[in-house]
Amino acid sequence: MQGQTQSISFDGREIRLTTGRFAPQAGGSVLVECGDTAVLVTATRSGGREGIDFLPLICDYEERLYAAGRIPGSYQRREGRPPERATLTARLIDRPMRPLFPAWLRDDLQVVATCLSLDERVPADVLAVTGASIATLLAGIPFNGPMAAVRVGLLGDDFVLNPSYREIERGDLDLIVAGTPDGVVMVEAGGNQLPEQDVIEAIDFGYEAICELIKAQEQLLKDLGIEQVKPETPTQDTTVPAYLEKQCTKAISEVLKKFDQTKDERDKALDAIKAEAAEAIAGLKEDDAIRVATASNSKLLGNSFKALTKTLMRQQILKDGKRVDGRALDEVRAISALAGVLPRRVHGSGLFQRGLTQVLSTATLGTPSDAQEMDDLHPSTEKLYLHHYNFPPYSVGETRPMRSPGRREIGHGALAERAILPVLPAKDTFPYVVRVVSEVLSSNGSTSMGSVCGSTLSLMDAGVPLKAPVSGAAMGLIKEGDDIRILTDIQGIEDFLGDMDFKVAGSEKGITALQMDMKITGLPVKTIAEAINQARPARLHILEKMLEAIDTPREGLSPHAPRLLSFRIDPELIGTVIGPGGRTIKGITERTNTKIDIEDSGIVTIASHDGAAADEAQKIIEGLTRKVNEGEVFSGSITRIIPIGAFVEILPGKEGMIHISQLSEARVEKVEDVVKVGDEVTVRVREIDNRGRINLTLRGVPQSGDGAGEEPQPTPVAPLS
Repeated sequence: MQGQTQSISFDGREIRLTTGRFAPQAGGSVLVECGDTAVLVTATRSGGREGIDFLPLICDYEERLYAAGRIPGSYQRREGRPPERATLTARLIDRPMRPLFPAWLRDDLQVVATCLSLDERVPADVLAVTGASIATLLAGIPFNGPMAAVRVGLLGDDFVLNPSYREIERGDLDLIVAGTPDGVVMVEAGGNQLPEQDVIEAIDFGYEAICELIKAQEQLLKDLGIEQVKPETPTQDTTVPAYLEKQCTKAISEVLKKFDQTKDERDKALDAIKAEAAEAIAGLKEDDAIRVATASNSKLLGNSFKALTKTLMRQQILKDGKRVDGRALDEVRAISALAGVLPRRVHGSGLFQRGLTQVLSTATLGTPSDAQEMDDLHPSTEKLYLHHYNFPPYSVGETRPMRSPGRREIGHGALAERAILPVLPAKDTFPYVVRVVSEVLSSNGSTSMGSVCGSTLSLMDAGVPLKAPVSGAAMGLIKEGDDIRILTDIQGIEDFLGDMDFKVAGSEKGITALQMDMKITGLPVKTIAEAINQARPARLHILEKMLEAIDTPREGLSPHAPRLLSFRIDPELIGTVIGPGGRTIKGITERTNTKIDIEDSGIVTIASHDGAAADEAQKIIEGLTRKVNEGEVFSGSITRIIPIGAFVEILPGKEGMIHISQLSEARVEKVEDVVKVGDEVTVRVREIDNRGRINLTLRGVPQSGDGAGEEPQPTPVAPLS
């Protein structure tokens, strides 16, 4: 099997590209390697299907657990449905690739990236994105590339290119930026409340590296003797578009300038104009070119009408500075926010509405055992904060089957999750697992940012002590040549007919999440910086409205939320608490009606709806793990009697035995002659034998009423850190 390997020296690391060896029947294939991470990326094109009026592009990211030397944990012991993080990586590939294909292309395209080997120092996702561009170029598919992606981290004051998983976890920024020779085409980021300028500098830093990878791809094609297939727009019949422009421009413009109408009224008015145009075309003479054109392509009229509406809406924004609802370019829609809209059996709830977009978010508090186990290639194995996003069809006035979440729902949920993570309290001070569910009740643009706002409201209503409240806004863009307008808080039609959807979330202090998608082939960093800076006053305005509903987290949790106690024990004593076959911990949970989780680090978390029961369980565990020393004096009760002695519970859950010879200074014939079950006695620890058994004595120890001393206080438990 012959093949050719090219090496790219990139930021002190070597990226190896192997072509011509793997997947020979794919349109184009490349094995991208860095360190011990290897991703095979293929791009394949097949003929278009009749009636398709969009680009049928499929981007898949496949994880194989053998890449990390693991066997899948499912019943069938094979990979099943892609895990959430694999789905997000597939979206990461799709988002910068899709706008780079020509608008007229209707062939089926599929990009498949398969992680074959994983080095925990080298994440595979950005390699897969860059590999998608290379495979597409090798397949000879019309493509406005090359395109490349890099990750940027922030450690201290230094930016780091393509950081390791550990560096990502330690740093204050996780930014993925993709770009083309025309500029930045995609951004995905999470930040620890970073100032806008820091994020802008990180994007600029990343784009400089992208330019190196683009040059490397161009050199690769040259070395292989491959000429890139650049898209050329085919000649199209302009008869129908010209007719619509002449007949419908005035009517459409009048509709777009009625700023006081609702979305439904505007949509119905535009549909009426289109129907009237269709009727007029149907009445034309049989040999008329317009009628012939529409008869041969039933979708031509709809596409041409949409294109004309798009042009007129964009001209209105560029020339008049007015949007379809009459707002200024930097104006936010009317906002309404409520907290605690559902009964307190729901731990926390918030209702957020911006314009016609309405999101209901609920927060549920769970115990450590409710954490989500992640069976994928990522080094982290569990999630303590989950955000789930639901988009039912009624939210846009439609009907369709209700099925499991798709890629869009997973992606929007992950974005809102990322926006909130930096402001959640530390695990050692708030050990709850938290799940937020955002139900989109009405959609007219920016539901993901509505989910961020709703999440903040519901978490504060649930009493989660957030470090800071978070809000979000979606920015849009209209670009015609060098003429650019940035729009604040875009609605549906502006997203649908615009060039950019740029979501910015953060607190008053700084940015916590970014997500930018383009419909054009790239933007300069300067324009992106303007959008980020314009988003800040919008975010703060939205945040101010939210804080009118609830300005601080509630002091008390819902009475239906579990109460958690957390403390630390010596990890070497975990086995003592669990007991043989788990009998000890099972007995504690049954006795106190609590739920107990113990981590390998020694952190014990007790969950209960009864605070007294949780306290009792804590005392038992502390008693079991309390070190007892010879000579210490304890007060306890007789729990059981055997012929040779009596057992005393000196600490909750911990017993010692008084041998019959130690019950009295005088000879004792029968244990029951001195003590019986339930008696309270004061004992001294005589010895601890080599098996850890505690031997007690009553001899020489004053009893209650005889000047006995008080029971010593338990040794303080080390605080969590």
